[in-house]
Amino acid sequence: MATQTKNNRSAEHAADDAAERIRELNERILTSAKKTGGAAVDSYERALHSIADFQEKVGGASPIEGVGAIAQAQAQFTRDLAQAYADGARSLLK
Repeated sequence: MATQTKNNRSAEHAADDAAERIRELNERILTSAKKTGGAAVDSYERALHSIADFQEKVGGASPIEGVGAIAQAQAQFTRDLAQAYADGARSLLK
């Protein structure tokens, strides 16, 4: 009977150790995923800002009247979209 109790305690201890290792692994995975997600959001935001800059340049180079204003508005929309997306994504990554 004493051997069985000792074996049960050993099994419980081993299970507790395994559970703790799993928790630690999960924490490392979540931390890594948040860092990777943050980097992806940053890259996406930079890409959208580059697109907005290009939109402005193309609109400014057009000889057609009014195209510059439309391009400027489109570029601002793209920047606003980038900011909204990035802010939302970052809040989810916290």
